[in-house]
Amino acid sequence: MPTLFRLLITIVFLVGLVYAGMFALVSFVEPTPKEVTLRIPSRELLGESAPTRPAGLPTPNVTSAPSAAPAQ
Repeated sequence: MPTLFRLLITIVFLVGLVYAGMFALVSFVEPTPKEVTLRIPSRELLGESAPTRPAGLPTPNVTSAPSAAPAQ
């Protein structure tokens, strides 16, 4: 029984240290916001094939050009 209490007290102490560390980070560290801009080419968004494609991969069936009206 004494080893169980010793284990529980050790776990409670470690949890208290983690909680105190998180509280200290929240209280004393101020994040500095900054603006991030990342340009993504439209061919990557639309799935068009790049000029150099590895052999064996299928070509995506998505294009940026409008499709023709279906024939009826």
